[in-house]
Amino acid sequence: MARSKVTAKYQVTIPKEVREKVEMRPGETVTVEALSGDEILLRRYSRLKDPLATLIGKKSLGKVSIEELEEMESR
Repeated sequence: MARSKVTAKYQVTIPKEVREKVEMRPGETVTVEALSGDEILLRRYSRLKDPLATLIGKKSLGKVSIEELEEMESR
């Protein structure tokens, strides 16, 4: 089991062996939750392979005129 100390600013370094096992990269966001008086859960947000496809979808509308877009919006 890996160990880490809490700094004076309450920062904790995630040990290298843990970072490598979960393939964590700098800049990733994590959540921190107190489970009990002596347990803390650190959870990484899931990574998306193609975030743009998730946001706009995978289906292409092809060429769409302004009138068709306005019609879709009014529905």
